Amino acid sequence: MGSEARNGQSSGAQTTGQPPQGPGDQWELRLYTAGQTPKSVLAFNNLKRICEEHMPGRYHIEVVDLMENPRLAKEDQIVAIPTLVRKLPEPLRKIIGDLSDTERTLVGLQLRPRGP
Repeated sequence: MGSEARNGQSSGAQTTGQPPQGPGDQWELRLYTAGQTPKSVLAFNNLKRICEEHMPGRYHIEVVDLMENPRLAKEDQIVAIPTLVRKLPEPLRKIIGDLSDTERTLVGLQLRPRGP
């Protein structure tokens, strides 16, 4: 998925983003993928774009490749991929798909209220 750096785990997880700017200001996101499939790469690119546009410097993305370690899907009860899990801020939220519908993704992340 490009230039993200390994986080030192051998679990198939990768991380990218900026360090926290202040308490309660950090978004912790985990994207479950299946290797370098077009849909997984698209989901990562869409998520990175949304984060840079709507919360620059306030997010951390962990990419979990279930092809490398399928047991990691159990922790967040992943049933489809790609799936985005918002760990912080609470409450935990899940969005399934390639995140190409920006409005739906923003609503799912609770960055924008649901429309009328």
